[in-house]
Amino acid sequence: MTAKHPMIPFPVIVRAADGDIEAVNQIVRHYSGFIASRSMRPMKDEYGNTHMVVDETLRRRMEARLIAKILSFEIREPN
Repeated sequence: MTAKHPMIPFPVIVRAADGDIEAVNQIVRHYSGFIASRSMRPMKDEYGNTHMVVDETLRRRMEARLIAKILSFEIREPN
């Protein structure tokens, strides 16, 4: 079975957990589609039609929480 979306390489995760900005940005880009899809909210236009749009405030909050979790992630050495 082939993965539709490739996994993030482990060295990138290690660099991101150590605070490498480029690695953190790579992980955020990897999850940007998922974050955008989870940030969709219904909005009515001037004619009363309902459209789904990305709630930018919610999207930014989700990205900020992802970055906080990345930076607090601890990688333990195997015993």
